Amino acid sequence: MKTTISAKKMQVPQNFTEYAESKIDSKLSKFFGDDADAKIVMSEIRNQIVIELTVRYNSIIFRAERSAVDKNVALDDAIDKIIRQIRKNKTKVEKKLKDSAFKESFAEPVEDISQYEVIKEKKFKLRPMDIEEAILQMNLLSHTFFMFLNAKTGKINVVYKRDDGNYALLEPDND
Repeated sequence: MKTTISAKKMQVPQNFTEYAESKIDSKLSKFFGDDADAKIVMSEIRNQIVIELTVRYNSIIFRAERSAVDKNVALDDAIDKIIRQIRKNKTKVEKKLKDSAFKESFAEPVEDISQYEVIKEKKFKLRPMDIEEAILQMNLLSHTFFMFLNAKTGKINVVYKRDDGNYALLEPDND
């Protein structure tokens, strides 16, 4: 598994690089093939180290963000969260992960996907708007996300409110 480590407004210590690569290899390599990419972004917010771990394999993306006073603890928590995501969605992703990933038995119960039920369907007209207007519309509706037709690109986009209070934009990349 290829691992990339970067930091925002801080230096990545060499001992952390070695620790992160060994942890990812030992804990996540059993789920992913050699073609998987792990990206770690480290930053510091209010005396806490924030670790963002993103693992890409085939067309599947797993992401975890954890913070702690110690960077190693934050990384361990992020890795554990990714493992929980894999286990929770086992039946959905096992076809895309390598076959041996789920041969071992897990102590945690696996969520049954048959319990997902769509309880409401909603249709609405998309009208062209810019990102700021979409965020305003989302806030006016008291929603946590909002789908709109981007006036600049002509593509369907989604804005959403992140846990940290900031906003993010999802846009298709069909190039």
